[in-house]
Amino acid sequence: MSPDSPSSGRFEGREHILPVRVYYEDTDFTGLVYHANYVRYFERGRSDFLRLAGVSHTDLLERDDPAAFVITRMEIDFRSAARIDDALEVRTTYDAVKGPRLLITQRVLRGETLIAQASVEAACISLDGRARRPPKGLVEVLAPWFSKSAP
Repeated sequence: MSPDSPSSGRFEGREHILPVRVYYEDTDFTGLVYHANYVRYFERGRSDFLRLAGVSHTDLLERDDPAAFVITRMEIDFRSAARIDDALEVRTTYDAVKGPRLLITQRVLRGETLIAQASVEAACISLDGRARRPPKGLVEVLAPWFSKSAP
């Protein structure tokens, strides 16, 4: 990676950590992060987890049997407020694969302070929108991250 390439974060055990800075555009008129922007932070965390684990969205789409992901369920608990210039961490853990579903836990923290946490269910789909099992290679790449003794 060149010095100018954006970071995809890092892993600590099973957990992926993505640093995120709060910019003016992330806030509402009160100066707090607008609630919908946490969904964006969580998306970045999930995508960069996959990227760093060796899963490319582009490669999934270019397969003979293309696949993609959709979010089928997301439950968010907002615990504290984040403000402009805060340095946050999006922490993502891929917990399990059940058929076409991936079960994911995510948190946004400022230091030790929990800002928001989410339980996410993503489904693997074919390009016609039908649920399908994730491609075999994908499950094999992610298998170590589902284990309690991850890399």
